[in-house]
Amino acid sequence: MIDTAPTTHDAEEDLRNQHIKIYVNGNIVHRDQAVVSVYDSGFMLGDGMWEGMRLYDGHWAFFDEHMDRFFQSCKAVSLDVGMDRGGILDALTATAKANDMHTDVHCRLMLTRGVKVKPFQHPALSRSGPTLVIIMEHSKPASALQNAGIRLATVPQVRGLPTSQDAKFNSHSKLNCVIACLQAEQAGADEGLMLDPHGFVNTTNACNFFVVRDGAVWTSTGDYCMNGVTRQKVIDLCKANDIPVFEKNFSLYEAYGADEAFLTGTFGAQTPVAEIDGKPIGTGDRPIMMRLQTLYKALIAENIALQKRRAI
Repeated sequence: MIDTAPTTHDAEEDLRNQHIKIYVNGNIVHRDQAVVSVYDSGFMLGDGMWEGMRLYDGHWAFFDEHMDRFFQSCKAVSLDVGMDRGGILDALTATAKANDMHTDVHCRLMLTRGVKVKPFQHPALSRSGPTLVIIMEHSKPASALQNAGIRLATVPQVRGLPTSQDAKFNSHSKLNCVIACLQAEQAGADEGLMLDPHGFVNTTNACNFFVVRDGAVWTSTGDYCMNGVTRQKVIDLCKANDIPVFEKNFSLYEAYGADEAFLTGTFGAQTPVAEIDGKPIGTGDRPIMMRLQTLYKALIAENIALQKRRAI
């Protein structure tokens, strides 16, 4: 077995995932039979959008916010989802039921422009309607990461201008992030810290990035970063709990000198950063991040309780 570096998406091993069932355009089949055409626009061009969500006690945390982002992204690229939010929720519910999944589940919802009649770029060649795939796995973030933290390396690959490919799209076209990840791996780190076109600190190849300096939480302006649901929840939690928070431009100099640093994402929630470019971050104590973790868990519980009340 090949040893691999840790990532923010490392999960505890769960053998049940070897036999999961996957939703493909209305059919729910064993993972070994879950296939799409080689003519599918997602496979051929990366033409599609996706959303990551987590299931807690039978409900999807922050479902409305995730659907806001998903439907807005699809609209922005003229991608017809083919169903409304209720239809998406029905498909998610059916897939969870087929897998007997209730909690500690991660979902990747993927929509492409569908099968093309010829292997070329033009969207008009996708004429069969969209392809919808739902993959759910039993998934608990690896607990070891909370102690060890992630090692980041600043990489040459940048988060580009919105006029090239807006990072707010959760698109299937992730080559820039893959390149950043490869560059970090080649530098001996776990993930890549990406800068914006002006040289300010932005995100990693997979997650949004925060630092803590003198008790205040900093993150990027948001102009070039993923429109992260967890990122926004952390910002909102800071504002609601008297933790100073700033969306601002800041440099690597300020990141290196931070007292704490952490990443946010739907899968790992808040993941600590141990070092950047070989430089340890702070003393290893993470009181602000730990407080935010506690507040975030409480927020999830509140959101799930609200959905349960609505379902009655």
